[in-house]
Amino acid sequence: MIVPTYNGGSTWNRCAEALARAVAGRPHLSVLVVDSSSHDGTAETARRHGFDAITIDPADFNHGGTRNLAAGAAQAEFLVFLTQDAIIQGPESITELLAAFRDPKVAAAYGRQLPHPDANPVAAHARYANYGTAGHVCGLDDIPRCGLKAAFLSNSFAAYRTAAFRQLGGFPDQTILGEDMYFAARAILEGFLIAYVPSACVWHSHNYSVAEEFRRYFDIGVFQSEESWIGERYGGAGGEGLKFLKSEFSHLARHAPLWLPRAWLGDLAKILGYRLGKQHRRLPPGLRRACSMHRRYWEEGAAPRPR
Repeated sequence: MIVPTYNGGSTWNRCAEALARAVAGRPHLSVLVVDSSSHDGTAETARRHGFDAITIDPADFNHGGTRNLAAGAAQAEFLVFLTQDAIIQGPESITELLAAFRDPKVAAAYGRQLPHPDANPVAAHARYANYGTAGHVCGLDDIPRCGLKAAFLSNSFAAYRTAAFRQLGGFPDQTILGEDMYFAARAILEGFLIAYVPSACVWHSHNYSVAEEFRRYFDIGVFQSEESWIGERYGGAGGEGLKFLKSEFSHLARHAPLWLPRAWLGDLAKILGYRLGKQHRRLPPGLRRACSMHRRYWEEGAAPRPR
């Protein structure tokens, strides 16, 4: 199991405790933490729980490249990725996730993400809407029906068949985010399957501000622009965006009506951020960095890639 970390704080403490319980007594499971030189004791927390931990320079971190670094040293049949703020519900979550690989065509599988207890109504709805109770497997035949959603995959809690991971070249070494979707999109086009396993659960959510929503979706737009082949091969999300908005407004109107204005502002920020990110090459370098959540990506030599 591979966990990239950086100043994980109290949430990482809870994640590490849950992870230690999940792997206890299971010698076939090992945990590797790749820490970007945290100064809050994150790496020490990992070692205290018996995990292997390596430290890298923060300037060397990249969502794809850092995970490739960790995966390259693994000798296991499967690679399980977890983020530092995703808390595993129990040992059965790992077991259920790995059970998806009984189908030899499955290259990757991801679990269900439930909101943290402190999630606000907007964040909670996003998790319930995007991670439902019905499992599914997506492949080439599902692209006409699902569009871009066919290639959805989340490294907050996901497992990969190591042989397929290496056959497909792993993740892109330089990407602002979306290394998981990049892999899923390639895997499906090569004839593999991507599985969603709702019985494999973690608690994982973010109470983003409106500004953070804008910056995150700016980065998503950048990713879609840099990896335009994904949109060309998969098309759009098949009306999923409008479906989500209707679901969000209906949910909040019933359960948290005072949050409706905040939801509207957040959704507007997402749309504006995404559209601006898609046009990032037209922006001055300083503005690109200011609009981005992952600002280190824009440092010299990192982006954007030439065409």
